[in-house]
Amino acid sequence: MTSATPRPSFCSIFLAAIVAFVPAVHAGGVAAAAAPPVPSPTGWSARADDSTHMMTIWHGASVVRVIPIAMGNRKHPTPNGIYHTMQKFRSMVMDSSTFGVPVDSPEGYRTPVEYATRLSWDGIFIHAAPWSVMYQGRTNVSHGCINVSTADGRYVYDEMPIGSTVEVIGTSGGTYTPGT
Repeated sequence: MTSATPRPSFCSIFLAAIVAFVPAVHAGGVAAAAAPPVPSPTGWSARADDSTHMMTIWHGASVVRVIPIAMGNRKHPTPNGIYHTMQKFRSMVMDSSTFGVPVDSPEGYRTPVEYATRLSWDGIFIHAAPWSVMYQGRTNVSHGCINVSTADGRYVYDEMPIGSTVEVIGTSGGTYTPGT
């Protein structure tokens, strides 16, 4: 009688990969592309990739952080393109009426947020969204912003200077027009 070694399940393999990946990423390990996507006048750049729901941040040629994100949902997809950090707000109130969704409609909101870094004049920000952490790294739930955890929002706010490049790729949101 021979005993066969049991084959590991998909779930156990997947879990092992995540367990190995997450500590390396949060410890500053390189778990993404080795070179930044586009030049940045500040030396800081990021790529938000809708296919992985992750944002990779570079300082110079080194990956310094890879973070889970949630971008714009199907009704409000985040446009693809090259953005630059424009302004920073330690705290602010976001209001859906600023882009045509009445606050009192089913999709409307007036929500205080922390660590908001503006990417466009039409209201796209990277900001802390603790209410969407369960979706970050998995799916898109925002009205166009890049949602991150509070810790990651603070990291972007503290570390990425005004003028840093942020590339958004892989969304169904068309192409961003700089200056909007």
